[in-house]
Amino acid sequence: MPVFSQSPPNAKKGARLLLPLALPLIVIIAWFAVCTLNLAPEYLFPGPAQVGATGYNYIFGDPVQGPYSGRFLEDAITSLGRVFGGFLLAVAVGLPLGVLSGRISIAQELMGTFINALRAVPGICWLPLALVWFGIGTKTTIFLVALAAFFPIYINSAAGARQVNPLLLQAGAMMGVNRLRAVFGILLPAAMGHIVSGLRLGLGIAWAYLVLGELTGVQRGLGAVIMDARMLGRIDMIVVGIILIAIMGRASDRFLTGGMRSLFKSARRAP
Repeated sequence: MPVFSQSPPNAKKGARLLLPLALPLIVIIAWFAVCTLNLAPEYLFPGPAQVGATGYNYIFGDPVQGPYSGRFLEDAITSLGRVFGGFLLAVAVGLPLGVLSGRISIAQELMGTFINALRAVPGICWLPLALVWFGIGTKTTIFLVALAAFFPIYINSAAGARQVNPLLLQAGAMMGVNRLRAVFGILLPAAMGHIVSGLRLGLGIAWAYLVLGELTGVQRGLGAVIMDARMLGRIDMIVVGIILIAIMGRASDRFLTGGMRSLFKSARRAP
């Protein structure tokens, strides 16, 4: 009988850990190739070495060495505060309204049409109104982030609450579980997969709208650095800002999912 060799478990585990790095490595190799073959002018498409040096100076440099040297920590803290401020506001409003809309038909009829109509309005349309209401600064950015993150949180929470089998709630009522306890002990755990998906989508969109809010002329923040670099023609700094936002966005997503799984057993079943 033929003997089929199997890969050791450690080899499979190592391959799975390295797999997420495959696509970024391919992109970096292609990036090197484009720059080495001079397929694009350097002032429009800076190479990885130049971008790496700029990023190192931005993160670890001495502030007296240039306009972007050593600014990363202050910009990152400022942007994180705006992202999580707007995101938490969206969660505080979107999650309970979504659960209500999913379980109570009157709430769905009352809010569904209005919220879905607002969802169709592009975020850039809210920017002039936000500037008039709140002026240039943190309040405008938090408003835009909260508004953008609200819709996926609301929609996914409503979908999750709607798909919960009513028999589960009826069984809980027969066993003496009151309504408030049933919400936290039965309804939310059963809808947790949709809720986590909505939170992750909302957080991702929050990072996108952070940049929109910080392009209005604020002094600090990763989006402000990108806008300032555009004015100065620093394409390398723009690329550094994009890469750092991508890394921080991914890290915040991992933090969110890890935190949810640590706090709620039902969240461990979410993808």
